[in-house]
Amino acid sequence: MSAIGATSGIGPSGGVSNAAGHDLPRTAPGKLKSDPASNVNPSSESHAHSGASAVARVILVTGGARRIGRAFSLGFAERGWDVAVHYGDSRAEADEVVEQIRAMGRRAVALHADLANEAQVARLVPDCAAALGLPACVLNNASRFEEDTARDVGYARLQHLMAINVGAPLVLARMLWEATPEAALHDESLRTCVINVLDQKLYNMNPDYLSYTLTKAALQNATVALAQALAPKMRVVGLAPGLTLQSGDQTPESFTAAHKVTPLGRASRPADLVEAALYLAQAAGVTGTTLVVDGGQHLVPLPRDVMFLTGA
Repeated sequence: MSAIGATSGIGPSGGVSNAAGHDLPRTAPGKLKSDPASNVNPSSESHAHSGASAVARVILVTGGARRIGRAFSLGFAERGWDVAVHYGDSRAEADEVVEQIRAMGRRAVALHADLANEAQVARLVPDCAAALGLPACVLNNASRFEEDTARDVGYARLQHLMAINVGAPLVLARMLWEATPEAALHDESLRTCVINVLDQKLYNMNPDYLSYTLTKAALQNATVALAQALAPKMRVVGLAPGLTLQSGDQTPESFTAAHKVTPLGRASRPADLVEAALYLAQAAGVTGTTLVVDGGQHLVPLPRDVMFLTGA
């Protein structure tokens, strides 16, 4: 099974596969490179909603149109953030989320990019800045997963997943850091944040979905390296969900059974992840670490991914 990056699906062992509060407006994009033509969806160009605040915090959510990404987009908007909703193949869903956010009195824009295309990824931060203002936070929610093991792993799948699951977050972090003003070196209110969505299975390994797992392990290590390299202008943190939504070939019954295989009797829910992301986005003293939100799923060792053990 697979879930393309911009569709924001759920990872095999529970991770979301497909969250720096600032009180000052971010209308000056800073130093932004002149990259390929804009990928702003013309039909979703953002205009200030009549009820929008003059002082806004902006977040860019990759894979923000569907599933957990949709929950992130709407959850941040409900808390007063303006939202750039990235999508790949989900334009209709992205437009719908944008309209829902505008109905709340917030500003929103839908931005298209193929996350396997570096030039398109590099346009997302400048396009967000042009439409809404410099994002205070980039939430790297989107990724792709496909079923493979050590017995059938190959270059093609691994390299493709690396481009989407690791390359895109790295480029987005670099672009946001370059756009963050130098004044942020001394003014915490100008600092930005990147949240990388990981997976609880990094703390509870099994051999399933090998390429996907390797990309998430790489992104977790990149989270630490970026936090070291890009401070103090930028914080970089990880968020590791557990099993959250039904996906792939799971039946409702098998999902319910799998969701209960935790010390708390339930794994993560979309609302849990939104609350955790909101905390990380505004936790000015937190960087280079990962928050695991999984109901304790990572504390229950299993020989295979939980979805295989509870039946599809």
